[in-house]
This record gives sequence, structure tokens and C-alpha cells, in this order.
Amino acid sequence: MRRSALLQKMSAEKGIILFLGNVDSPAQYKDNCYKWRQDSSWLYFFGIDEPRFAATIDIESGEEVIYADDFTLDDILWMGPMPTVASQAASVGVSKTAPYATLADALKGRQVHFLPTSRYANMITLGNLLGVDPLQTTSAGKKGCALASRALVDAVISLRLIKGEEEIAAIDHACNIGYQMHTAARKAIKTGIVEQEIVGAMEGVTLAKGWGVSFNTILTQHGEIFHCHSHDCLVEPGRLLLVDAGAESNDHYASDFTRVYPTTGKFTTQQREIYQIVYEANELGQRLAVPGVQYRDVHIAVGKHILKGLSELKLVKGDIDEMSAAGVAGLFMPHGLGHNMGIDVHDMEDLGEDLVGYEAGQSRSSQLGLGSLRMARTLQKGHVITVEPGIYFIPDLITQWERDGVGKDYVQYQNLKPYFNFGGIRLEDDILITDEGNRRLGDNRLPIAPDDVEIAMKED
Repeated sequence: MRRSALLQKMSAEKGIILFLGNVDSPAQYKDNCYKWRQDSSWLYFFGIDEPRFAATIDIESGEEVIYADDFTLDDILWMGPMPTVASQAASVGVSKTAPYATLADALKGRQVHFLPTSRYANMITLGNLLGVDPLQTTSAGKKGCALASRALVDAVISLRLIKGEEEIAAIDHACNIGYQMHTAARKAIKTGIVEQEIVGAMEGVTLAKGWGVSFNTILTQHGEIFHCHSHDCLVEPGRLLLVDAGAESNDHYASDFTRVYPTTGKFTTQQREIYQIVYEANELGQRLAVPGVQYRDVHIAVGKHILKGLSELKLVKGDIDEMSAAGVAGLFMPHGLGHNMGIDVHDMEDLGEDLVGYEAGQSRSSQLGLGSLRMARTLQKGHVITVEPGIYFIPDLITQWERDGVGKDYVQYQNLKPYFNFGGIRLEDDILITDEGNRRLGDNRLPIAPDDVEIAMKED
């Protein structure tokens, strides 16, 4: 069904579509590899979760061929009996197979449509197959890959952006694992232990219930550092612990939640004031995310709410709309409100972030914050996105803005000094856009209102 839909979208083109599955990636040597993960577009269109597979679809004839090699006796000695390539191909509706080494001959003299690749091994394979610089086969930036087929990229994005019922069920399942994962993290928080102990407790859930984590876990008392992957600090009393983590199901669909906890179970007045603003921003973002609305506009509305809350705390001053237009919200939330999610936790961004997250007529802002928005499109039924507002106090950024006179008419720099050791707060949920509006994914919602967080931590 998915390949038929793709072929229909590509009907105006000539030539052959090439899909490369991933190969094992050695960690230290050939037989000691990183954990196996298949290419997401390969999974979407072919579903065979084994290394060193490729496939072609002839746009003109419709013929589909899978290229792979049967296991040798030596392989079987180590791995046991394995299914044949032909049987695996038949299980996904492909009747013709060929050895992997014949792939190059199949492409000769044909216009080849391929997707950008992110794995170095596949970059080299594509380069050799097509006689191009391997480094030109990947999306190095937000704009996509110049050598890749734009027609194919657009077709794949249009299909994968709108989630089918079976995908929604798989994401719900991943979110249920994510709920258990985050619950284990919350229950494990104790002052005096090493952060790594909490990470171990939560990641153990993902391995027991699914494939593992959907991205490297972020767990830190320095919430102002967005991608803090070091977990060697002792949990200190009176701090905020930010937990941004997701689970990947055995079907390879993702979840992505963020919660922030007071390490001693109760927010200080200062912490609660900032937390309340972010909590309200999260609720607002979810209310506004409905079909027909540009997610860019939701980001802006959430930023204005954050500015309003900070204004009431006398951290900024002035007209909210003027501050928003001047980009002041970016000082406190330098990232975008959310991203697409599916088989990839940042779905399809390997194809080009702007191509996935922006539609015709939209362009990226140059403002800090809004310019980092990964999903700006008009929302449609079937979109799966994250809603993750935050407020961060980043001393280096605040100091630079003050030194350069940025936002001097709006930012109360002298009042920000007491927040230099605050850290940051981000609250993230995953939602599905529906006919009626949206719904949160997964059966349960992690505690998020400040009172509910404190109650849950007391009960733990």
C-alpha cells in the first residue's frame, strides 16, 4: 500500500527509485558492532529489519526488486538457521530478489532517485554506486541534499507526515513505555545519589519493554543546557532535575516526554513561579494545535504567554506584541515549540529539516528561538508533533545580550541576576492532530501541574 502510494506520487518521473537499508556499524572492530537500527524510510516502505538489504522500484514498469544475500553456513554456525532473502521479500509483498552485488548493474544507464542518507557506510555505498562524492549524498544542513531526488523526498515526506492508524497505535504504545520510563525516573530521584543511577532505572524500562531509548537521554540539574548527556553529578537538594527522554518500541516508533522535578519534592517560590508559566504555556500550545492552524503561529502565541508571565515577575517590561516582534522570547526559549515525531523521534529530519517542517510560502525566521522551530507547517489530521515550551536562564546568553544592548528596552537585566543558578524548565507532551483538534498520545499523562508533581513525588 505504501509503495503503491509512493509510485503514484512519482508517476510523472522517469527512472528507478533506490532504497538502501542500513548495515552493521562496527564499534571497535568488525564483529563488535553498535546496536542494530534499521533505516527508517526502509522500515516504512519495506519493513525488513535486517542488515544489508536494498531495493529498487522501477517507476515506469512498477517492478520491485530486493537485493540481499542469503546467509552462508559460516553465518549459520554463529547465528543459527535464518530465513532466506526470498522468504523475507515475499513476507512484504516483493516477489523478485537478486544478490546485493548485482545492484550496481541494475542502476546502470538509469536515472536514479534516492533519499539523503545519514550513515557513513551508506554514503560510501551510494557514492560508489552512482559515481559521486559520498559527502554529497547526505543532508548536511536544513535545506536537504542537492544530489538527492527532490521529487522522491517530497513524496516520502507527504506520506510519512500523515500517520496511519497502525502507526498511531505504535506511537501510543511507545508513549506508554515512555510513561513507565519517566515514572521510574521520578521514583528514583533521591538527593545524594548519582544522576546515572536514575538514568539506569529509566533506561532499563525501555529495554525490558521495547527496543530501547529513542534518543540519548537528557537528565540534568542544569536544565539550561539543552542537550546535557553527562550524568555524573550528585543529586543536590533544592535543585530542579530536568528529564527529557523517550522510548522506542520494538516496532521502532518513538515517544518523547520532558518533565522537571524539584529534587527534594517541593518547589521553592521562585521555581514554582517559573514552572507555572511553562505549565500554562504547555496547556496553551495544546489548546491551539488544531487542524488549519500554522504551528509557527502556535509557537509565537506560546512565546507571548511566556513574555506575559515574565513581565508579571518584572523580568521583562513593555508591550507584549512589541517584545514578541523584537524576538525577546528567544532569550528565554531559544528552541522551537516542537517537532514531528514517528519512526524517528525527530521524524525525517535526515531528509532536510526545512523540507519536512516548512511548507511552500514559509521560511525560517532569523530570530533566536523562532528560527529554531523545526515544525512550522499548517497542522493536518494525522500529524504527530511534540509540544515543549520552556524557560531557561542561560548566563552566557543573558550576559552577551546585555553587553551588546540587545533587547535593552525590554529586558530587566538587573532583575535576572538572581536566576543565574536557576537552570531551566521544559515540559513536553506528544500529541496527534485529529478532526476535532488533538489528543495526547499514550493512555496516561505524566503529572505536570505543579501541585500534581509534588503529590506524585510525595507518594513515591
